[in-house]
Amino acid sequence: MNYELRLYLDRLTAKSAPLELKKTHARALYIVEGSLAIKNGVSTSLTLSQNSAIFIPELFTLSGGNVEATVLRWELVDEVDSPNEIQATQSTLLLAAKIALGDLSQYILRCDRVDFPPQGEALTHKHQGGGIRCLLFGSIQIHTMGNIHPYQPEGAWFEAGPDPVYAETDKVLASAFARVMILPKTLIGGKTSIEYVNEDDINKPKTQRYQIFIDELLQNR
Repeated sequence: MNYELRLYLDRLTAKSAPLELKKTHARALYIVEGSLAIKNGVSTSLTLSQNSAIFIPELFTLSGGNVEATVLRWELVDEVDSPNEIQATQSTLLLAAKIALGDLSQYILRCDRVDFPPQGEALTHKHQGGGIRCLLFGSIQIHTMGNIHPYQPEGAWFEAGPDPVYAETDKVLASAFARVMILPKTLIGGKTSIEYVNEDDINKPKTQRYQIFIDELLQNR
């Protein structure tokens, strides 16, 4: 079945009024800056702070915390669904990408962050599933399919998975991106999804470092 993975950038003012988000197949929120208050149902509520994430596909409400918040919100939806933009200070659809999946129960949603030092690189590789990345700081150039795509903070891009990718980051500054990938459920528990194209690269030192926030099984709605 054809689905669409969408990435929104939401900006909320401090202690903003509650905003309701409808149920979807899968949703991940990553807090770039500030804090966010979430309420699911009558009694369950929590506050998330910077560099944290949550998986919450069901209907829920959110509001700004004690300070302004910048949030990345990924949603896996039916291709025909209308955009789920919210009445925040600013809510922007950064990127939408079609993704073909079978039985959703055979997949996981993984949300993680990848950090690089200055002059970092990700050697030519593939992944076992598609996903959308968003640069948090620094800069990055993505080499794929004979093209080079540069990105600055809040720049988003889709990687299908099987297409080989080489990445190089800022020469002076550290760089990092957050991402959500839809992966086979056999990788649950933080098992790596990366496959290096050149056998000689497998045992070379790697500059990237990973922080996994979410590894959650999907369910058919």
